[in-house]
Amino acid sequence: MTDQELDILKYPTGKFVRGTKAETADRIAACIAVIEAFPEKLRVEVQGLNDAQLDTRYRPGGWTIRQVVHHLADSHGQAPGRFKLALTEDTPTIKPYKEALWAELVDSRIMPIEPSLRIINGLHSRWAMIMRHMSAADFQRSFIHPEQNREITLAEMLELYVWHSGHHLAHITGLKARMEW
Repeated sequence: MTDQELDILKYPTGKFVRGTKAETADRIAACIAVIEAFPEKLRVEVQGLNDAQLDTRYRPGGWTIRQVVHHLADSHGQAPGRFKLALTEDTPTIKPYKEALWAELVDSRIMPIEPSLRIINGLHSRWAMIMRHMSAADFQRSFIHPEQNREITLAEMLELYVWHSGHHLAHITGLKARMEW
């Protein structure tokens, strides 16, 4: 497999463009709708997959579907808290985490995915509720990401998680299509 083919498998929807922000009321509403719909879309795509399928890597060197689902719970579990920090503190510095190492922990490697699907569902419901009640000025609030050494607005973070949801969903749907599941 060529580097270009691997890159397409790694970024099936393209790479996120830093600085992309949901800045209009219509775009914010559309992004919130994506966040709200994502848990059910994910559940539909993994419904009925057996353990062998869940333990298949979406690309050489990549995570298994099981790890992707647990990663989504881990990553999306950070997002509402980061929103709340930015909404209640002045430009707080967030705590990053080592997502690749978290994906190698035993829960991500062998645990059934149902608990993570439930976490994602609950988190997205609460997160969407918060966002539906935010003002335009609230979306301009921000936090500092110390690994990126920059300030990130909530408008950018919203776009990032819309991308992140589609990015990992495409890993799953792409693998299912290639394997004809």
